[in-house]
This record gives sequence, structure tokens and C-alpha cells, in this order.
Amino acid sequence: MGGNVIGSLFRVTTFGESHGKGIGAVIDGCPAGLPLDIDYMQAELDRRRPGQSAITTPRDEKDKVIVFSGVHDGKTIGSPITLLIYNEDHRPGDYDHLVKSFRPSHADYTYQAKYGETGVTGGGRSSARETAARVAAGAVAKMLLRHYGIQVRACVTAIGPVKLPIAINDIDFTAIEQNIVRCPHTHTASQMLAYIEKIKAEGDTCGGLIICAIDGVPPGLGEPVFDRLHADLAKAVMSINAVKGFEIGSGFAAAGMTGSAHNDDFIKSDAGNIKTKTNHSGGVQGGLSNGEQIYFNVAFKPVSTLMRPQNTMDAQGNEVVIEGKGRHDPCVVPRAVPIVEAMAAITIADHFLRNQTSKLQT
Repeated sequence: MGGNVIGSLFRVTTFGESHGKGIGAVIDGCPAGLPLDIDYMQAELDRRRPGQSAITTPRDEKDKVIVFSGVHDGKTIGSPITLLIYNEDHRPGDYDHLVKSFRPSHADYTYQAKYGETGVTGGGRSSARETAARVAAGAVAKMLLRHYGIQVRACVTAIGPVKLPIAINDIDFTAIEQNIVRCPHTHTASQMLAYIEKIKAEGDTCGGLIICAIDGVPPGLGEPVFDRLHADLAKAVMSINAVKGFEIGSGFAAAGMTGSAHNDDFIKSDAGNIKTKTNHSGGVQGGLSNGEQIYFNVAFKPVSTLMRPQNTMDAQGNEVVIEGKGRHDPCVVPRAVPIVEAMAAITIADHFLRNQTSKLQT
């Protein structure tokens, strides 16, 4: 199985399955001498971990991270950083009733078509459990970026039909953790929570939107052809379970605008630097960062496992009816906020290091 690695210089490899002994990540290319805050890394994992509220899966995983290599006396030493997270509450038996049945909108059928079997219980590598390893690696990327004054933050802007009524420039990212849906607007957050609870009571699920903002990125990150910065951000984010859409800057709205309305005019800032008057480009032009805030929206589909009967087929081609059992989120969007941040941080960290080799340093 390929496709377990992301990045060029800052490279992250994840391993492990949902109901195996554990999961983890190996980070290659992190510079030596970076202070590694284990408490911060654990706090990031706690934001993603299951069982954190009434609207998440009750699977009881502490997600305690173990730094196995690459760190000495609290600092990175330049060698591969290995991060381990043991699975403590794995219950493969929860999936016995689904053996050889293709769950609607899951990876069972496509795994069968590619590998000749549906994979291990709980989805194996296709399970969102794997994203804990990404968050751990993303915390390292965040610490590296923070050293250079770059900050990555995300929040929930929609759950089902309930949408945040304010623009990105008015979002208070310091308020993200003040409620369990991670929406920085108290009234909207309460509406989102009520909608999730309603959907959960009906045995159904829902999706939503997350916006991510990256501040402090210098101009020039990215490569102008196949490795455009926004293309790599899109690949990183689209690799997250349940993500169905990515748009940077004005996104699809640009299709309905004129060029004169959409162009970001260059002006001089109060500090005398070149900047743009608007930011429809989302901080990226020609595949390269332009020094403005990078921001993008991510669309998540409803969770595929329903607590109600669904019609499907089994591996022998028979029509069957299945019903979800076990422990599942009615909506993954609130827990996905740190995952989006992690994938964005890994991508920016990789391009930041790559940019150091683009010209002679003076």
C-alpha cells in the first residue's frame, strides 16, 4: 500500500490501523535544535481525540503521545522523529455484523476492488483514527512555523444549514475553544449544537464547513507549476477523511465576478511594504504565497455510518440491510478543526524549508 507519505523536505509518514495496537507518525527533515513542547502536542491531540463531548464518538482513547526518537533534552536532533499513540479502546467485534457487507459511502467496496479484501475492522487505514497521527505530526510543524512567526488557525463556519454570519476578517480565532462545536460565535454555536443533537436523535448524521487562516507566511512559498502552494494545500486537506471540497480565497464565487472586481490591487502599506488592497486570491498568486493571509474553506460530508437501516450489497452480490452499531460521531466537523490545521501546517512547513534553497542567502 502506497500513499502513506506527504511532503518533500518536511516529510510525514503515518502508520497503523483503527483497531490495531496503535498508530503513529515518522517525521523526516525537521531541523535540529527546535524546542519540542510535548504538552502542546498532547493538547493538540486532546482537541481531536474521541469522547471529548456528548456530540462525539464515545470511544475512550486518551491518545497519549510517546516520542520514541529524534528528540534529546527537549529539542529535535535532526534525525527522524517517531511518534507513537497506542490504541486502548479498540473493539473490532463491533464490526462483526458487517463482515463482507459494503457499507454505503465507506471504503469497503473500493478496498475489495483494489486489494481483494475489504480491509481490517473499522476501516483500517481508511479510518479517521489515522488522523490522530497527523495531528501529532502537525503539532511539530506548528512549533516549527511558530518559531518563524507563522500561525495556523481554523474554526467551524457551518454545520448542516446553520452558517456563521460573519466574514473571515471579523472572526475571533481566540474564541474557537469556548464551545464544543468550535464556532467562534456563541449564538451560532448554540444553533449548530442543537442541530447536531437533533440529527443524532434521528439516527442520522450531518456535515459542515471549516475555514482555515494562515498568518505570517512570507511571500514566495510554493513552486509555480505542479507544486503550487494552493495545489499542495488542496491535496493535503482533501486527503482528510470525509472532505469533499476545497476552495481558496474567493473560490467558486470568483466564477461570477468580473476581473475588475476580483483583482487584488497592489498598494503600499503603512510600513512602506508592498501589499494587496483586497485578498480575493487567498494569499496565493501564481502558485506562490504573496505575503497576505492565506485562507481556504473545507467542506465535510455527513458521516457515512448511520444508526438506522441502510440498503446495500454484500461481497456475494446479495442485497442486504445493515444498521450502524458501535461508536460513531454524528458530525465529524468539530473534531476535524485540529486535523485541518495540522495538514495546513505540514504543507506550509514543507514549503518553508523548500524555499530556503530557492536562491542564494545573503
